[in-house]
Amino acid sequence: MILMSLGMFAFHVPTLAHDELQRRCDWRHARSARIGTRDALQFVGPGEDSISVSGTSFSELSKGVLSLDELRGMAPTGEAWPLVDGAGRVFGEFVITAIDERQKYLLDDGTPRRIDFAIDLLRVDEG
Repeated sequence: MILMSLGMFAFHVPTLAHDELQRRCDWRHARSARIGTRDALQFVGPGEDSISVSGTSFSELSKGVLSLDELRGMAPTGEAWPLVDGAGRVFGEFVITAIDERQKYLLDDGTPRRIDFAIDLLRVDEG
């Protein structure tokens, strides 16, 4: 079962199965100072929409290193990728802004048995 996809990259057990998704949306308001009362506000449009997915990959269950390498290959293209969850909910078009990786419990050849990861995404307007 696929948890989410970013373009053609599918987040699920054989690749990277995240266990947390954080989303932050903000909206922009221009301020105008007024004497004796609060500032006047005018809505000027949407601000940033960012998503961070994080989780742990275990070498016995998935190909976490290869999957992170694939995402690192997607990031420098600067392309926006559609982000869709497993239920079919479309979040919009997102670029990869950061990938954090922590490898633990290394085998003799340096292969990590556990990888903790976080991937930061930023929404861009379509078109």
